[in-house]
Amino acid sequence: MGERQPRKASYSDLEALPAHLTGELIDGELYASPPPALAYAVAAAELFGELSGPYVKGRRGPGGWRLLNEPELRLGGNVLVPDIAGWRRERMPRTPRSASSTLAPDWVCEVISPSTRALDRKAKLPVYARTGVRHVWLVDPDAHTLEVLRLEGAHYRARPLSGELLVRAEPFEALELELALLWEE
Repeated sequence: MGERQPRKASYSDLEALPAHLTGELIDGELYASPPPALAYAVAAAELFGELSGPYVKGRRGPGGWRLLNEPELRLGGNVLVPDIAGWRRERMPRTPRSASSTLAPDWVCEVISPSTRALDRKAKLPVYARTGVRHVWLVDPDAHTLEVLRLEGAHYRARPLSGELLVRAEPFEALELELALLWEE
C-alpha cells in the first residue's frame, strides 16, 4: 500500500480559523498567526503613517501609490496577508471592491516578530518573488533594522539598514524616513 498524501489546506480551512487569528495559505500549507504584540503593531502603524502622506495623498511627496494595511492577497494559489502592501496607481487605478487582491503588489512590508520570523522569511519571500513583488521591506523592531529587498531575476538582493537616523529606501526613496520612529524605546 502507498503512503497517504497529506491533504492540502484550502480556503475553507482559513475560514474555519478563530477570528482572532490571521490565516495564510502558502504552497498548500495553512499558517495561523496570533495578533502582533503592540510594539510590532506600532512599527507597522508608524510606517504606514509616514508613507501615506507623501505617497498616497501627495503631501510633500510624489503621490502615486495605494497602500493598504493587512490586505488579503491571492497570488498564484496562495493567500498571504502582509502587514502593509502598496501598488503604484498606474497598476491599480481603483481599489478593488472585493475582499482580496489578485494583483501582486509593487511593494510589501512584513514586520518581523519572534512568532512570524520563519514564516515571513522562509515561506512568504519565495511566493513574493515568484509572483513578481519587486520590493519587500522586513522591519525588525527587536533588532532595530529595516531590510530593503529588491527583486533581481528570481531572487531578492538585500540592503540592511540599521542605526541610521534618516534613510532613503526604494521604492520610497523620495522620503527621508526616520528609522527610530519604527521602534519604541
